[in-house]
Amino acid sequence: MEYAAGYPLAQPVEPDLPRGRAVRLALLAVLAATVLGVPLGLLWAALAPDTPVVKVTDGAIYAEPQPEQPIAADGWFSLLGLGFGVLVALALWFLLRRVRGPVGLFAAVFGTFGAALVAWQVGRRMGLAGYERLLESAPVGQALSKPADLRAGGIDWAFGVLPLPHGNLLLPAFGAAVTYTLLAGWSRWPSLRPEREPGAVEFSWGSAGTPAPPAAPEPPAPGAAAPPHG
Repeated sequence: MEYAAGYPLAQPVEPDLPRGRAVRLALLAVLAATVLGVPLGLLWAALAPDTPVVKVTDGAIYAEPQPEQPIAADGWFSLLGLGFGVLVALALWFLLRRVRGPVGLFAAVFGTFGAALVAWQVGRRMGLAGYERLLESAPVGQALSKPADLRAGGIDWAFGVLPLPHGNLLLPAFGAAVTYTLLAGWSRWPSLRPEREPGAVEFSWGSAGTPAPPAAPEPPAPGAAAPPHG
């Protein structure tokens, strides 16, 4: 029992995890969140509209001067990614209570960032191979539909070797970081986990349902007067 100024400090209900096990749990959470980027990308590809293009000599151009479909694709990815980040942060906060804190925040941020990368690649490649085949064989002037892709986000390469993600590709990690930080800031427990109140009495379900039998009366001492009978 720890004490501060003569008073016992509240202790977490669940003991701390060993550091190695906490790191392994965080890595598994990162992997699980990254894998969830596959259905996220499929959902984005289903909701984001294709962009109408026209075949030209050296590729394809937009069929309209300022098409709205690329903006809609960016908007859908931003909304889905932000909501995904919030949900992952909530899930990790409530399911992995024993790794709350910097380790849990690490898992939420890197897991949602990995999911964003997977969702982007999965979503943009849905129908891309078929579109490229049609583009190669179509005559000049043929109208085609180009699958959704990101214009407001992606990865730039600094010095040709250092990847720098930017734009709405970072929104899932941003949503997860903000949500997890707010949950930690609003927590009533300093350890971020449920704690026992100092001096609280613990009850178990077995003992709470069955009252303890009354103690048998002690026999009278030798030579003691017998109690009067009514």
